[in-house]
Amino acid sequence: MSGEGVLSAREARRIALAAQGFAAPRPSGPVGPARLRRAIDALGVVQIDSVNVVTRTHYMPLFSRLGAYPREALETLAWGKRPALFEYWGHEASLLPLATQPLLRWRMQDAREGVGAWKGIARFMREHPALLADALAQIEARGPLSAGELELGTKGRGGWWGWSDAKRAVECLFWSGALTTQTRRRTFERVYGLPDKVLPKAISAVATPPREEAQRALIRIAAAAQGVATARDLGDYFRMGPQETRARIAELVEAGELQPVAVDGWGQPAFLHPDARRPRRITANALLSPFDNLIWFRERTERLFGVRVRLEIYTPAHKRTHGYYVLPFLQGEAITARVDLKADRQAGVLLVQAAHAEPDATTATPELLAAELRLMAEWLGLADVRAQPSGDLAPTLSLALSAA
Repeated sequence: MSGEGVLSAREARRIALAAQGFAAPRPSGPVGPARLRRAIDALGVVQIDSVNVVTRTHYMPLFSRLGAYPREALETLAWGKRPALFEYWGHEASLLPLATQPLLRWRMQDAREGVGAWKGIARFMREHPALLADALAQIEARGPLSAGELELGTKGRGGWWGWSDAKRAVECLFWSGALTTQTRRRTFERVYGLPDKVLPKAISAVATPPREEAQRALIRIAAAAQGVATARDLGDYFRMGPQETRARIAELVEAGELQPVAVDGWGQPAFLHPDARRPRRITANALLSPFDNLIWFRERTERLFGVRVRLEIYTPAHKRTHGYYVLPFLQGEAITARVDLKADRQAGVLLVQAAHAEPDATTATPELLAAELRLMAEWLGLADVRAQPSGDLAPTLSLALSAA
């Protein structure tokens, strides 16, 4: 520490990277389910997204931290016969450890009552009680079903209000806690089941904690997963409102469970987890999904790394700066490059559609990035990596890839 209650920007960055699992070396041997569970427990939550340009994003954070692992092992943890994870709105749509389920029941209640952003869900539920009862009755009688398998209402045209009646019904029941995800089809279609039949009895039997207690627990998880964080960082991790976040932080500070600190250059008060590791050096190399926990809150990313990361999927192609599905490259303690990737499964190639260097790039960046791209290609079952001549890093990256 550079002073009493003060962290340098570099110290804060190392603490954050360590909390996110980047201080430990990757396993040298096979990665089994227990190792995956420990990594997910440390993160607290893994965001889900349906975009499959490279691989769906929930597979990526574990690869970034652990290297190549069997993706089916994560699927078993999430949707197997004895799941260790469940789906809900944690940080956006997410996979979370089962122990977190009781901590989010207040949010399910908010959805039922139409609190805050859940007004549309509650309104639909009030206006269509027979539709919801019919959906529940069919799943009770027939077992887990997708929206398309329900014999219910009219077909839709896409989008929330263009969804079919069945899809709107099961989504409302999902967000309000009356249904949960039993599994996912290969098409990523959600299959809904009754919580009492999908979740372990040990979880269903846990008494629902008071709202404030549950929120304090979520802030604890967020603080442990970030190491050092502002109030906005802590609230964003589980998408909690600013007023409730500030109140829970104050309670944890008073209890000695969070330590107020200042971080040079942050311009906002910060809070240090008492068990946060403070490594002297970080040597990890990792490609980061745009939805990775380390960088998903763009304001925090810019504070930590001095890099402005933006998702350009919904930006018209001619207005994109770095590409469609762009993965930043973490090199040690800095983000040194970005690559726009696409898995061309038919050709068996991981395609680097563009490669751009960041100000902290070094002469070693192309070689280190090439090694990580080769590892990713092997993990995805692709035979080769090819870089197109787009971006200022593309020429040296192409040379590094051809040197293998």
